[in-house]
Amino acid sequence: MKEFLLLLKKGNKSALLAAIVNTIIAILKGIGFAMTGSVALFAEMMHSAADTANQLFVFTGSALSKKSPTDRFPNGFGRLVNLVLLGAVLIVGIMAYETIVEGIHHIIKPTHPSGFIISLLILGISVLLESFVLYKAMKEISHELGINSSGFGVVTQAISNLGKAKPATRLVFLEDAVATLGGLLAMTAVIVAHYSPLHEAEGIASVIIGMLMFIVVGKVFLDNAAGVIGEADEEMEVKIGEMIMQDPDVKDIQALTVVKEGEDLHVELEIELDPNLTVAEADDIKDRLEEKIMNEKGVTDVIIELDEDDGIQNWSEEKNEPELVEKK
Repeated sequence: MKEFLLLLKKGNKSALLAAIVNTIIAILKGIGFAMTGSVALFAEMMHSAADTANQLFVFTGSALSKKSPTDRFPNGFGRLVNLVLLGAVLIVGIMAYETIVEGIHHIIKPTHPSGFIISLLILGISVLLESFVLYKAMKEISHELGINSSGFGVVTQAISNLGKAKPATRLVFLEDAVATLGGLLAMTAVIVAHYSPLHEAEGIASVIIGMLMFIVVGKVFLDNAAGVIGEADEEMEVKIGEMIMQDPDVKDIQALTVVKEGEDLHVELEIELDPNLTVAEADDIKDRLEEKIMNEKGVTDVIIELDEDDGIQNWSEEKNEPELVEKK
């Protein structure tokens, strides 16, 4: 139990904050729906409830993925966060389906809900809170990547570097971006339904919100399915390859693989050295390179194999990418 609590302290902070805020939002929207019968509020309540459950899964999964390797699982638990996220998207998918069904029902049999001011007030507060969490997720992306940004730069940097963010932070960003957009859409639908004969507006909004939730489901599923299988980090491969080739004792790189293990990076490297080196000298070179690679952000495990120089250049320096030239 003590170990579990210590692991929770290492969980993704953005996911925990998002879960707390979305719990409050879901309760507010639930109260509003009970008072007004607004389908737009129902859709947003389901959305916030799904986000809450999802983000709790994310927080727990990101924490458990930090568990140290064991004899049974020597490669660690890095990919556990990807597995948890795959399970979490099922919840969002079910609630997205229910949101769409309720929206279609309201389109077929539209009603004129009461409590116009209450609906707008709750949705307005929700949008503000979700925007706050979204901004915090954007700042977390910059923090994870070591980028100094402020003001509107936080937004542009987060969007341009979203693919490099940790899986948990990326999910929080996507969910709260959709939640903020969905809240604004729901507010618009409430206003249109109140001031015009188009009482189906809230049902239409509910269907669109449900479809937006499915988009998040698809994106998160594809990202984390790749993570579970074992996805290479090509950008880090280029960076490490350039660094290794700059070492005066390294003659060539036969193979280099950087695999994402959840939020961590696992590096496997095979290099060629001068065959005249002693075992002690080669071991010193290996230790030096391991230390350099381990200093790279996100790298938690390095395996280096040594071989003698065969006189054939395998590493493609001209292309500046981790491709090996085929031996003839």
